[in-house]
Amino acid sequence: MSSEGQRVSFRPLRTRRVCIGAAVAVVVLFAVIGTALTEVGEGVFRKGDQFAMIALGVVFALGIMAVARPRVEADAAGIRVRNIIGGYELPWGAVRKIAFERNQPWLSLELENDDTVSVLAVQAVDRAHAVAAVQSLRSLHAAARAAEPVA
Repeated sequence: MSSEGQRVSFRPLRTRRVCIGAAVAVVVLFAVIGTALTEVGEGVFRKGDQFAMIALGVVFALGIMAVARPRVEADAAGIRVRNIIGGYELPWGAVRKIAFERNQPWLSLELENDDTVSVLAVQAVDRAHAVAAVQSLRSLHAAARAAEPVA
């Protein structure tokens, strides 16, 4: 398989499905609670309070969806990793090894400077999808390493 011009992109599958379902459930729950709240004991909930409750559900849902944010993209030049918070853009020359050992929840990149970068977009729970991602990334990495001039 030639890696010239090849560009791959992966996102977690199972985590995204769970997050989407949970986010929808939270929004629906807060919408039902918000619209059902009119009088509680001595207190009276007005329209603004009801809208605020629904908005709070949307905020919580967005927080849940942040867990589904990870993505990894790679091409012949390098790899771009976006995790829940922050990300990395690395040339293949900075990556020593693409590691996905048994009992690891996600892929990691071992860098030449002995640092490790977690790649949350490739998760063990996605099984075949994760294997395809690792094979594609390792193929691109090997092709880039082979193309490097020998020092």
